[in-house]
Amino acid sequence: QVQLVESGGGFVQPGGSLRLSCAASGSIFSISSMGWYRQAPGKQRELVASITRDGTTKYADFVNGRFTITRDNANNTMYLQMNSLTAEDTDVYYCRLDRFLCENESWGQGTQVTVSS
Repeated sequence: QVQLVESGGGFVQPGGSLRLSCAASGSIFSISSMGWYRQAPGKQRELVASITRDGTTKYADFVNGRFTITRDNANNTMYLQMNSLTAEDTDVYYCRLDRFLCENESWGQGTQVTVSS
């Protein structure tokens, strides 16, 4: 019922920046939270940043103040501004959406971020 499409990933040199976007469509009512997760091959998917309905944000420890998560409700879009990127940030980044009274979360297909010189 919910469709999430990520974009904005790509190749960037260490120290560079990227802005990821997640466009939501479909049955996107009663949203409780949205977030960005990352997953490297063979690794667990882990939280990068999240934002609740009231605007409360949370970041993983490895972010160290480098990233900012925001929403644009008018366009049903969530963003992750990523600065000071390092090779350790190389992963596939996924958008997640949770709704009140819904057991299953929604996931996007992911966007690749590659940080390399």
